[in-house]
Amino acid sequence: MKRLWLILVLALGAAAQSDTARLLETRIVDPNQALLDIQVYTGSKVPPLGSFRTTAEWEKYGNALRQRVLDEIVYRGEAKQWRDAKTKVELLEPFASGPGYRVRQFRYEVIPGLWLPGLIYEPEKVTGLTPVVLNVNGHEGDGTATPYIQIRCMNLAKKGFYAVNPEWLGMGQMKVDGLNHYRMPQIDLTGTSGLALFHLGLKRALDVALSLPNADEHRVTVTGLSGGGWQTIFLSSLDTRVSAAMPVAGYSSYVTRAQWPDLDLGDSEQTPSDLASIADYTHLTALMAPRPIQLTYNAKDTCCFRADYAVSPLLQTATPFYRLYDAPMALKYHVNHGAGHNYDQDNREALYRFLRDAFRMGALDTKEVAVDDQVRVNTALRPALPADNLDFHEIALRLAQDLPRPGKATLENLRAVTRYRTLSLQATQASESGNAKFWKLRVDNAFTVPAVELGSGEQAVIVVADEGRVKAAAEVDRLLASGKRVLAIDPFYLGESKIARRDFLFAMLLAGLGERPLALQAAQINAAARWLKTDRGVASVEVLTLGPRTGLMALVAAAVEPAAIQALTAKDSFQSLKEILGRDIRVDQAPELFCFGLLEWFDVPQIAALVKPRTVSLQ
Repeated sequence: MKRLWLILVLALGAAAQSDTARLLETRIVDPNQALLDIQVYTGSKVPPLGSFRTTAEWEKYGNALRQRVLDEIVYRGEAKQWRDAKTKVELLEPFASGPGYRVRQFRYEVIPGLWLPGLIYEPEKVTGLTPVVLNVNGHEGDGTATPYIQIRCMNLAKKGFYAVNPEWLGMGQMKVDGLNHYRMPQIDLTGTSGLALFHLGLKRALDVALSLPNADEHRVTVTGLSGGGWQTIFLSSLDTRVSAAMPVAGYSSYVTRAQWPDLDLGDSEQTPSDLASIADYTHLTALMAPRPIQLTYNAKDTCCFRADYAVSPLLQTATPFYRLYDAPMALKYHVNHGAGHNYDQDNREALYRFLRDAFRMGALDTKEVAVDDQVRVNTALRPALPADNLDFHEIALRLAQDLPRPGKATLENLRAVTRYRTLSLQATQASESGNAKFWKLRVDNAFTVPAVELGSGEQAVIVVADEGRVKAAAEVDRLLASGKRVLAIDPFYLGESKIARRDFLFAMLLAGLGERPLALQAAQINAAARWLKTDRGVASVEVLTLGPRTGLMALVAAAVEPAAIQALTAKDSFQSLKEILGRDIRVDQAPELFCFGLLEWFDVPQIAALVKPRTVSLQ
């Protein structure tokens, strides 16, 4: 009899567990709701570019904007010292040649200990001032050895240009795990801009190009495809030593990116923290005025930045500024109809025509010379680099060694570093089933947080799990059995609030707009806690988290709004933010963890200290 009773008890327990799991799995919001929320929110937050009556007004604004981007975005933290550091450059003797040109290797330090290689294609006979083209690469796996890049550089040299082709961090010869672009935000966590490494790589490559004998400082062009197109506009808009630019299928407005998420949302360097709060890529395009630029896009692009939608907002924004200078013809565009994401012969010949017109080189032959038989293999083009060459991950670990800094682990500074805002909440009951109520919590009139309310106790526990509320059934049952009311929610980016495709890119865009995904998640938890007290009649609210990510967001939530949460239990929690670096987590795996500068002033114990004397248990 006892055995039968035990079987019955276990069966009833299993049924209850199954019922709770079923309730937590109930879909509350439309599958596209999270995507629509973030598209509208981010697209509407991108700053527009105003109008200006005179070139003097525009130049005052433009010069200040350039300086702001450099000071407030690029050269933050230790990057100021990187910018001013003495770095080495080594130019090697020509090692190859063809009819009308020679090739030499070079290598240079981006910062002390991080070297980049590159190639210089030069005319066989250099006489007089020689125009320079800085050829920057995109996401090509072979980097400087990519055939179309070699073909373009050989042709430029044969036509009388210096063609300088630096390798790109994370690509070609630099394609190592530690330089994966999604590791760049590991540096951001320490309060130093990882973007600075990309910018310094470009700036120092331009220094090399201008140091060449006979280099004409008044005829300097930058060009590249895809990530090379991004490098083109980022360097050219901010460095006025660049005379002309031809980015190819490399960027679009942040507004456009929000509307074409499967195509245009870019890597960490293309969407760095806070850039979009100061300048959109429309601003950067306008900063080229009156210098010649040819926006080049592919009509049949299968990757990103397709011509039909990407180019028009850039042209519409930049045109008035070129007109201010009475130079409308300096703003050009070219649409390529070749297959896919390319810098093919049509685009290359568009470059040669652009150079002819920009620098009034009427005699320049703009037809491409066939050099396919002169394309060289990888090994012939790669100079030796130090075996201990640094990468993003190693740099982040070095920067983190002595962090957090002493002296600013205050509540006010935590709110400032996380960009925390207290958000409003309006609740709408979606449905109910037995003792369960299903809610749509509209936070900040922008984000819809799905929530399942179970039980009716006066003591409430908000449950949040890294893998979504559906994985929290056992903990929810335990809490209900103890008489607690449970609100199981999925904040931004988690569970039912997870964006179906390329979700982390939207989290990066949110940070690019000057906000922090970590703060949004914390604010949603606190808004739910306040609502439970004011609208649902509970006396106190605790939070239980399952996983290190939700543990961190709830810890921040408990610290920044002391009245919202009475106690926190975080299971499988980080004990230190340095675990993020120790585990080598990337931004595409957990974007909210890379809150810019958080580790500079806070570690987990310092945040937990701000919660006390309330109970905080980090397990």
